[in-house]
Amino acid sequence: MAYPVIGVTTMRRKNEAGMQLSSLAEAYVEALVQAHLCPVLIPNQLPEEAVKKLLTRLDGVVFTGGGDIKTSYYQEADHPKVKAVEPDRDQVELMLLEKVVNDGVPFLGICRGLQLINVGLGGTLFADIADQVPGAEKHDFYPNWERDYLAHPVEVDPGTKLAGIIGAGQVEVNSLHHQAVDKLAPDLVVTAIAPDGIVEALELPDHPFGLAVQWHPEWLTAHSEMRAIFAAFAAAVED
Repeated sequence: MAYPVIGVTTMRRKNEAGMQLSSLAEAYVEALVQAHLCPVLIPNQLPEEAVKKLLTRLDGVVFTGGGDIKTSYYQEADHPKVKAVEPDRDQVELMLLEKVVNDGVPFLGICRGLQLINVGLGGTLFADIADQVPGAEKHDFYPNWERDYLAHPVEVDPGTKLAGIIGAGQVEVNSLHHQAVDKLAPDLVVTAIAPDGIVEALELPDHPFGLAVQWHPEWLTAHSEMRAIFAAFAAAVED
């Protein structure tokens, strides 16, 4: 059985010994391997030429969750609740995004990945939902909740790629974010929303597979709908 090679974006963290690591939660690895894909980690220190060369060897890319995107990419002012910014990660991921969009390489965005895709294609973010979206429900169910805690439903629009994968109507998801889409990028389509109107999924029409979800399906693979997202991604990269 072939295992297409999938580039997966990473974050920087220090371990208990103070060593700097390029890291990735194993849940991503497990979900991708379960879908018969071979994940490889993309470090944040790559120069542009290395990113271009790497993409010639990848069958798809996953833009993962993590810290916040630098506010200057989507608004003029900083915000006190913007945390864990990694400027080199922003740069590498924006380069990756430009290439996968232009070259028709299948890509999947998860949590921060959705936000990065929206920003990279010309949209903006709410820097902090609780501060900037009056009447919004709680979306930041971390760090004191289990990662597979089903926090709220989302409504999936019929007729979308996402609906074709997990079905239209409501599905329960986890929620581990404090930022969200504000202005939608011109080329994107909203495919799912939370009960309070927060954008929960996006897709790029007329692309082989350009899909992003605000929740974390890699922590929810006990649910058939979430496994289906990775299976659909795998089918796209095998075409």
